[in-house]
Amino acid sequence: MLKAAGVGSGDEVVVPAFDDVDLATAVSLTGAVPVFADIDPVTYCLDPASVSAVVTPRTAAVVVAHRFGRSADVSRLRALAQRHGLLVLEQHDADAPYDETARRRQWAAYLDARLNGVRTPEEAEGHTYQQYVVRVPGNGRPDRDAFARAVQARGVRCRVPVKTPVHRMPAFRRDVCLPETERAADETLALPVEASLTRRDMQRIVSACNALGGLLQPAF
Repeated sequence: MLKAAGVGSGDEVVVPAFDDVDLATAVSLTGAVPVFADIDPVTYCLDPASVSAVVTPRTAAVVVAHRFGRSADVSRLRALAQRHGLLVLEQHDADAPYDETARRRQWAAYLDARLNGVRTPEEAEGHTYQQYVVRVPGNGRPDRDAFARAVQARGVRCRVPVKTPVHRMPAFRRDVCLPETERAADETLALPVEASLTRRDMQRIVSACNALGGLLQPAF
Protein backbone atom coordinates (compact mmCIF):
# COMPACT_ATOMS: atom_id res chain seq x y z
CA MET A 1 0.00 0.00 0.00
CA LEU A 2 2.87 2.35 0.74
CA LYS A 3 4.44 1.71 -2.65
CA ALA A 4 1.10 2.11 -4.39
CA ALA A 5 0.72 5.50 -2.72
CA GLY A 6 4.09 6.61 -4.00
CA VAL A 7 5.92 6.48 -0.68
CA GLY A 8 9.62 5.91 -1.17
CA SER A 9 13.12 7.25 -0.87
CA GLY A 10 13.38 10.54 1.03
CA ASP A 11 10.03 10.05 2.79
CA GLU A 12 9.35 9.42 6.47
CA VAL A 13 6.56 7.18 7.73
CA VAL A 14 5.34 7.33 11.33
CA VAL A 15 4.86 3.93 12.96
CA PRO A 16 4.55 2.61 16.54
CA ALA A 17 7.61 1.12 18.22
CA PHE A 18 5.33 -0.95 20.49
CA ASP A 19 4.86 -3.59 17.83
CA ASP A 20 6.68 -6.34 16.03
CA VAL A 21 9.28 -5.41 13.47
CA ASP A 22 7.08 -5.96 10.41
CA LEU A 23 5.77 -2.41 10.02
CA ALA A 24 9.19 -0.79 10.28
CA THR A 25 10.60 -3.37 7.87
CA ALA A 26 7.82 -2.73 5.36
CA VAL A 27 8.56 1.00 5.49
CA SER A 28 12.28 0.39 4.96
CA LEU A 29 11.59 -1.84 1.97
CA THR A 30 9.97 1.11 0.19
CA GLY A 31 13.14 3.16 0.71
CA ALA A 32 11.41 5.39 3.26
CA VAL A 33 12.51 5.90 6.88
CA PRO A 34 10.38 4.66 9.79
CA VAL A 35 9.87 7.31 12.48
CA PHE A 36 8.63 6.11 15.86
CA ALA A 37 5.88 7.78 17.87
CA ASP A 38 4.67 6.93 21.35
CA ILE A 39 1.50 5.06 22.25
CA ASP A 40 -1.58 5.82 24.29
CA PRO A 41 -1.17 3.84 27.55
CA VAL A 42 -4.78 2.64 27.49
CA THR A 43 -5.22 1.54 23.88
CA TYR A 44 -1.55 0.68 23.14
CA CYS A 45 -2.10 2.37 19.75
CA LEU A 46 -0.40 5.48 18.38
CA ASP A 47 -0.95 8.60 20.47
CA PRO A 48 -2.05 11.43 18.14
CA ALA A 49 -0.15 14.02 20.20
CA SER A 50 3.06 12.04 19.88
CA VAL A 51 2.50 11.59 16.15
CA SER A 52 2.03 15.33 15.78
CA ALA A 53 5.32 15.94 17.58
CA VAL A 54 7.35 13.85 15.12
CA VAL A 55 5.80 15.10 11.86
CA THR A 56 8.28 16.94 9.62
CA PRO A 57 8.14 18.26 6.05
CA ARG A 58 9.45 14.83 4.96
CA THR A 59 6.61 12.89 6.60
CA ALA A 60 4.48 11.17 3.96
CA ALA A 61 2.32 8.73 5.90
CA VAL A 62 1.21 7.33 9.25
CA VAL A 63 0.64 3.60 9.71
CA VAL A 64 -1.90 2.95 12.45
CA ALA A 65 -1.83 -0.50 14.09
CA HIS A 66 -4.91 -1.47 16.09
CA ARG A 67 -3.71 -3.53 19.04
CA PHE A 68 -5.08 -6.47 21.02
CA GLY A 69 -8.62 -5.98 19.69
CA ARG A 70 -8.73 -2.31 20.71
CA SER A 71 -9.03 0.45 18.11
CA ALA A 72 -6.78 3.46 17.75
CA ASP A 73 -8.16 7.01 17.84
CA VAL A 74 -8.50 7.07 14.07
CA SER A 75 -10.63 10.21 13.92
CA ARG A 76 -7.94 12.33 15.60
CA LEU A 77 -5.19 10.72 13.56
CA ARG A 78 -7.05 11.36 10.31
CA ALA A 79 -7.69 14.97 11.30
CA LEU A 80 -3.98 15.37 12.01
CA ALA A 81 -3.08 13.75 8.71
CA GLN A 82 -5.47 15.99 6.82
CA ARG A 83 -3.87 19.11 8.31
CA HIS A 84 -0.44 17.95 7.16
CA GLY A 85 -1.43 16.28 3.90
CA LEU A 86 -0.44 12.80 5.07
CA LEU A 87 -1.60 9.34 4.05
CA VAL A 88 -3.12 7.18 6.81
CA LEU A 89 -2.93 3.40 6.53
CA GLU A 90 -4.50 1.04 9.06
CA GLN A 91 -3.39 -2.42 10.19
CA HIS A 92 -6.27 -4.34 11.77
CA ASP A 93 -6.33 -7.49 13.85
CA ALA A 94 -7.68 -10.51 12.01
CA ASP A 95 -11.45 -10.80 12.36
CA ALA A 96 -12.83 -13.72 14.35
CA PRO A 97 -16.29 -15.31 14.13
CA TYR A 98 -18.93 -13.59 16.25
CA ASP A 99 -19.28 -16.48 18.69
CA GLU A 100 -15.52 -16.53 19.36
CA THR A 101 -15.45 -12.80 20.00
CA ALA A 102 -18.46 -13.07 22.30
CA ARG A 103 -16.79 -15.80 24.33
CA ARG A 104 -13.54 -13.79 24.61
CA ARG A 105 -15.53 -10.84 25.89
CA GLN A 106 -17.22 -13.13 28.40
CA TRP A 107 -13.89 -14.40 29.70
CA ALA A 108 -12.46 -10.88 29.77
CA ALA A 109 -15.37 -9.73 31.92
CA TYR A 110 -14.79 -12.72 34.20
CA LEU A 111 -11.14 -11.73 34.70
CA ASP A 112 -11.99 -8.04 35.09
CA ALA A 113 -14.22 -8.86 38.04
CA ARG A 114 -11.85 -11.24 39.83
CA LEU A 115 -8.20 -10.36 39.24
CA ASN A 116 -6.29 -8.37 41.81
CA GLY A 117 -2.65 -7.36 42.00
CA VAL A 118 -2.55 -6.51 38.28
CA ARG A 119 -4.13 -3.68 36.31
CA THR A 120 -6.81 -5.05 34.01
CA PRO A 121 -7.53 -3.47 30.60
CA GLU A 122 -10.04 -0.65 30.49
CA GLU A 123 -13.37 -1.52 28.94
CA ALA A 124 -14.14 0.00 25.56
CA GLU A 125 -16.98 -0.31 23.09
CA GLY A 126 -16.01 -2.69 20.31
CA HIS A 127 -13.06 -4.25 22.17
CA THR A 128 -12.69 -7.80 20.82
CA TYR A 129 -9.94 -8.93 23.22
CA GLN A 130 -7.68 -10.50 20.63
CA GLN A 131 -5.36 -10.46 23.62
CA TYR A 132 -6.25 -9.78 27.24
CA VAL A 133 -3.38 -7.54 28.31
CA VAL A 134 -2.80 -6.66 31.95
CA ARG A 135 -0.15 -4.53 33.60
CA VAL A 136 2.22 -5.84 36.26
CA PRO A 137 3.66 -2.53 37.44
CA GLY A 138 6.86 -2.21 39.37
CA ASN A 139 10.45 -1.08 39.10
CA GLY A 140 11.06 -2.48 35.65
CA ARG A 141 10.92 -5.65 33.63
CA PRO A 142 12.11 -8.13 36.33
CA ASP A 143 8.82 -7.66 38.21
CA ARG A 144 6.64 -8.56 35.23
CA ASP A 145 8.90 -11.40 34.17
CA ALA A 146 8.99 -12.89 37.66
CA PHE A 147 5.21 -12.71 37.79
CA ALA A 148 4.95 -14.39 34.38
CA ARG A 149 7.26 -17.22 35.40
CA ALA A 150 5.31 -17.81 38.59
CA VAL A 151 1.99 -17.89 36.74
CA GLN A 152 3.39 -20.28 34.14
CA ALA A 153 4.67 -22.55 36.91
CA ARG A 154 1.06 -22.80 38.06
CA GLY A 155 0.00 -24.10 34.64
CA VAL A 156 -1.26 -20.87 33.08
CA ARG A 157 -0.12 -19.92 29.60
CA CYS A 158 0.78 -16.27 29.33
CA ARG A 159 3.03 -14.26 27.07
CA VAL A 160 4.79 -10.92 26.86
CA PRO A 161 3.12 -9.18 23.88
CA VAL A 162 6.10 -6.98 22.93
CA LYS A 163 9.41 -8.10 24.39
CA THR A 164 11.56 -5.46 22.70
CA PRO A 165 10.18 -2.24 21.20
CA VAL A 166 11.34 -1.71 17.64
CA HIS A 167 13.32 1.44 18.46
CA ARG A 168 15.54 -0.71 20.72
CA MET A 169 16.29 -3.29 18.02
CA PRO A 170 19.75 -2.97 16.40
CA ALA A 171 18.42 -2.55 12.86
CA PHE A 172 16.12 0.33 13.84
CA ARG A 173 17.74 1.75 16.96
CA ARG A 174 16.76 5.38 17.55
CA ASP A 175 17.61 7.82 20.32
CA VAL A 176 14.01 8.82 20.94
CA CYS A 177 11.93 9.40 24.07
CA LEU A 178 8.95 7.03 24.11
CA PRO A 179 8.05 6.72 27.80
CA GLU A 180 4.69 4.99 27.37
CA THR A 181 6.16 2.50 24.91
CA GLU A 182 9.00 1.71 27.32
CA ARG A 183 6.62 1.35 30.25
CA ALA A 184 4.25 -0.90 28.31
CA ALA A 185 7.11 -3.12 27.14
CA ASP A 186 8.24 -3.54 30.77
CA GLU A 187 4.80 -4.07 32.36
CA THR A 188 2.40 -5.80 29.96
CA LEU A 189 1.42 -9.45 30.06
CA ALA A 190 -1.20 -11.22 27.93
CA LEU A 191 -3.39 -13.74 29.75
CA PRO A 192 -5.39 -16.36 27.82
CA VAL A 193 -9.04 -15.66 26.94
CA GLU A 194 -9.45 -17.99 23.95
CA ALA A 195 -12.97 -19.12 23.17
CA SER A 196 -11.95 -22.75 23.70
CA LEU A 197 -11.19 -22.22 27.39
CA THR A 198 -13.53 -23.51 30.07
CA ARG A 199 -14.74 -21.94 33.29
CA ARG A 200 -12.33 -24.20 35.16
CA ASP A 201 -9.49 -22.81 33.03
CA MET A 202 -10.52 -19.28 33.94
CA GLN A 203 -10.71 -20.18 37.63
CA ARG A 204 -7.16 -21.54 37.37
CA ILE A 205 -5.95 -18.26 35.83
CA VAL A 206 -7.54 -16.18 38.59
CA SER A 207 -6.24 -18.49 41.31
CA ALA A 208 -2.70 -18.48 39.91
CA CYS A 209 -2.54 -14.69 39.56
CA ASN A 210 -4.23 -13.79 42.83
CA ALA A 211 -2.18 -16.31 44.81
CA LEU A 212 0.92 -14.25 44.07
CA GLY A 213 -0.41 -11.36 46.10
CA GLY A 214 0.19 -8.88 43.30
CA LEU A 215 3.59 -7.50 42.51
CA LEU A 216 6.63 -9.71 42.89
CA GLN A 217 9.85 -7.97 43.80
CA PRO A 218 12.84 -8.53 41.52
CA ALA A 219 15.53 -10.90 42.71
CA PHE A 220 18.93 -9.33 43.42
